[in-house]
Amino acid sequence: MSIVPTPRRAALAFSVLVGLGLTAAHAQDTAPAAEHVKTTELQTVKVTASKRVENLQKVPVSLTVLTPEKLEAFGQAGDGVLQLASRAPSVYAETSYGREFPRFYIRGLGNSDFDLNASQPVSMVYDDIVQENPILKGFPLFDLAQVEVLRGPQGTLFGRNSPAGVIKFESVRPSQETSGYARVSYGSLGTANAEAALGGALGGHWSGRVSALGQHRDNWIDNTFTGKKDALGGYNERALRLQALYEDGGFSALINTHARWLDGTATVNRANAITLGSNEFVPGFQRDKVAQDGRNQQHLFTWGSNLHLDWNLGNMSFTSITGLERATTYSLGDVDGGYGASFHLPMGPGFIPFPSETADAMPHDRQITQEFRLASNSQDRLNWQVGTYYFDEDIAISNFDYATFNDHALDGYANQTQRTKAWAVFGSVNYQLADDFELRAGTRYSHDKRDFRVDRLLSPLGAPPLTLTANPNDSRWSGDVTGTWTLSPNVNVYARVANGFRAPSVQGRVLFSDFISQAKPETITSYELGLKSTGMDNHVRFNADVYSYTMHNEQLTAVGGDINITRLINAKKTEGYGAEFDLEAYLTPNFVLTAGGSYNHTELKDPNLAVAVCGAQCTVLDPRNADGNALIDGNVLPNSPKWIGTLTARYGIPYGDSGEFFVYTDWNYRSEVNFFLYDSAEFKGKPLLEGGLRVGYNWDYGRREIALYGRNITNKRALIGAIDFNNRTGFVNDPRVIGVEFRAEL
Repeated sequence: MSIVPTPRRAALAFSVLVGLGLTAAHAQDTAPAAEHVKTTELQTVKVTASKRVENLQKVPVSLTVLTPEKLEAFGQAGDGVLQLASRAPSVYAETSYGREFPRFYIRGLGNSDFDLNASQPVSMVYDDIVQENPILKGFPLFDLAQVEVLRGPQGTLFGRNSPAGVIKFESVRPSQETSGYARVSYGSLGTANAEAALGGALGGHWSGRVSALGQHRDNWIDNTFTGKKDALGGYNERALRLQALYEDGGFSALINTHARWLDGTATVNRANAITLGSNEFVPGFQRDKVAQDGRNQQHLFTWGSNLHLDWNLGNMSFTSITGLERATTYSLGDVDGGYGASFHLPMGPGFIPFPSETADAMPHDRQITQEFRLASNSQDRLNWQVGTYYFDEDIAISNFDYATFNDHALDGYANQTQRTKAWAVFGSVNYQLADDFELRAGTRYSHDKRDFRVDRLLSPLGAPPLTLTANPNDSRWSGDVTGTWTLSPNVNVYARVANGFRAPSVQGRVLFSDFISQAKPETITSYELGLKSTGMDNHVRFNADVYSYTMHNEQLTAVGGDINITRLINAKKTEGYGAEFDLEAYLTPNFVLTAGGSYNHTELKDPNLAVAVCGAQCTVLDPRNADGNALIDGNVLPNSPKWIGTLTARYGIPYGDSGEFFVYTDWNYRSEVNFFLYDSAEFKGKPLLEGGLRVGYNWDYGRREIALYGRNITNKRALIGAIDFNNRTGFVNDPRVIGVEFRAEL
């Protein structure tokens, strides 16, 4: 029986949150003086979630900020942007592409589509430029000022394809002051990380900053079929960012150019890794061994540039943001994850019904964006902004299928092209109606048009050549209204209503089918009650919220199944509700703790929606229709853990005049996840808890540091994804990595 949120439950949950905030504020008011005790206060966190600089505690939206210290700790072992999974409440991420195609989920909403033109409901914004294509979303994390995670629809200011939320990445900007750092580490599996940044005055009104990253891991997975040791699992990644800033009175111009190179292994698929009837690994499974007859390789190059122009016009400011992003990639993998097939013995591991070796390439991706904004400068009671936005994307995709038994000869080939143009106008206003009450409201009108074409030139099934087209377009309004009540100088509560949408989608994988699939626009309406509070003499920051949403025509991807066809579908209705919190506290001057958690309930509401089930042997738990397809009404969304938790703790022991020994640990947890739309005993990931540890010494007031580190320190082994059309194929998380790191700052 499903639990339906009611106004009484929402009010009760919210009253608990407010009570916690008021308790913290009361503790601040009544705490005894302790001047003789050295204290460390929480610093004010500035964010740009509303496209103007504001105090985190004054922004009425569910928002988590990830600091450079956290990002560096997570990324020591070469982790990419996927390190953000479960690092903030309600945030999850996964991939079936390796390091280049992250798929993010917020409050259970995401997209498991692996096509290179897939759209996602979580928008990724790097230095104010949206990264629309999933290949662009994987840019490495280095030399960042912070990452902001905005939960819930953000349609007013961020527009299309942000109904679940937005993740914003802010690079460290150039300044006239000389600053920089260098950081190097080396660990097990030949894991090496090196990054550096240097910035300062360039003369006159100019300043600049250069940042660079290099990451490497040796191959560490043996291929027992070919007999090659250390055949798979490695990568070489490099990234560069160049910035120049011109400032003269009320005018500034920031130029940003960046690039990324990646060569290595795509996701390593493991044939029949899952036991029939359960989600346990098969007996004898080894993470560092596979048996494959297919090939695996991945190459990527992306680059882009953007220009930020700002004019201070006195009572208002005018901003222009122009962006260009380009990408090209090729990714080849052994999809069946094994060797041989039923018509070509021997085969294994387990039963392989047919071989599958495929590749996707994107020889061309060009994205141009332009935004103009006119905004009031900070006023006592009224603040506003209006703007226009333009988006133009042109991509080309190639799909390949190879005959494993015929010296990997090409036996399937198709080309896709897609041109997307979108524009929008938007505006928002904040008005202080009373000393203790502020009202915020905004609206946006968007138009989206897409021209899609696919040409199948060679079919693995011997079908004739084929050309198909689609031209979806859509126009709609989105907006939000928020009221904020100030209960005390340290506590405020807010109520927010917002809606958003995802533009129509097209998918054209026609190597094994004769049709393309389209999904109608999805829309969402969300309700949120939140609390922002600080207390204990500014030693504790506690923020929390409860939410509920209804989504209509959610775009879903029915992946694989026994028909080996991936298609887009719409669910009539999806409901979700939950609660989230963030906590940061200095328990003593030398002991700081952060924690975050969320409960997320999702449920599909479409009695007639059915999808194909596994082609491999598996135990389907859903009822079936007359065609043998699974009826998924009432199921949770794929990759939507009900519980997410994150914890970090740092304890320092001062030594000498400027030194400190320290211990830092971080842990993240997510509950069980279902990999597909249908429910089965095999294709779901067990609850996962992973931890990291840093033990080290810093000196010269923190400007020099050496530390031992460990990632996945318990060496937890877990399924993190699966493929269902061929066999019970799975892929797993990385093993434990232990290493040493040195860091120096100017």
